[in-house]
Amino acid sequence: MALRQAHDPDRGGRRPGRRGGGAMTGRLEGKVAFVTGAARGLGRSHAIRLAEEGADIVAVDLCAPVDTVDTYPPATEADLEETVRAVEKLDRRIVARVADVRDGAGLAATVADAVAELGGLDVAVANAGIVSFGSTLTLGEQAWRDVLDVNLTGVWNTARAVIPHLIDRGGGALTLISSIGGLRGMPNVGHYVAAKHAIVGLMRTMANEFAPHGIRVNTVHPTNADTDMIQNPGTYRMFAPDAPEATRADALPAFLALNAIQVPWVEPIDVSNAVLFLSSDEARYVTGVALPVDAGALIR
Repeated sequence: MALRQAHDPDRGGRRPGRRGGGAMTGRLEGKVAFVTGAARGLGRSHAIRLAEEGADIVAVDLCAPVDTVDTYPPATEADLEETVRAVEKLDRRIVARVADVRDGAGLAATVADAVAELGGLDVAVANAGIVSFGSTLTLGEQAWRDVLDVNLTGVWNTARAVIPHLIDRGGGALTLISSIGGLRGMPNVGHYVAAKHAIVGLMRTMANEFAPHGIRVNTVHPTNADTDMIQNPGTYRMFAPDAPEATRADALPAFLALNAIQVPWVEPIDVSNAVLFLSSDEARYVTGVALPVDAGALIR
């Protein structure tokens, strides 16, 4: 399903960076970047940050609910349209599609169509992910399958869809968005933690397999980030289980206690700046790395 075709306005007059991103330096000038889960949250932030540095963007998102995820609303096509508008304001081309990372063949076709339209692919960010809550013994089988299907198989499908195009380009960068839950255990999200740990093993394997092709593969591990996945009553209840109707204020002490640096969460731009670094030539010899953006959560 096509949401928006590539937009190719006059490229003159670059706009300055935003949200603490810093002035643009064209670190991705002339490159094309693919981002999953791009309708809002971290995915939208990644798409905008890469576009700020000169990349044209391929943005995909499911834009529909997953039945077992009921603590926060799904992204919508209107959200994806907002990502399109934000990238177009930076005078970059963008191809946006509704696509499901669980559908390997469909995702590969979407990538191939966008690459044909934009002329190649240099950078990919496997960002799409979901979360639901429950102890290891109480999680339903479908909730387990859904998280593994999106957060692990979806990443594998993304890698399979983009790597042939990165090889055709003579190399590139693939960044997988994991979590602090990919490097430590966390209660009540065993399926999420299992998937995010598995991404690290997949990343290290692919970093070895595709280094001869000039492809670098890394993971980024955020602590809680200020997105809809965190800012919702279901997550507040997990962080403040004794509060009958948990609010953000009730959950704030537990959010703060998670991190060594006393912030309750990082901003999306903090994660996107790490993605930008790994996607740029500044990281040309960085591969097989699990990079935390965690306010010190992993040293607690």
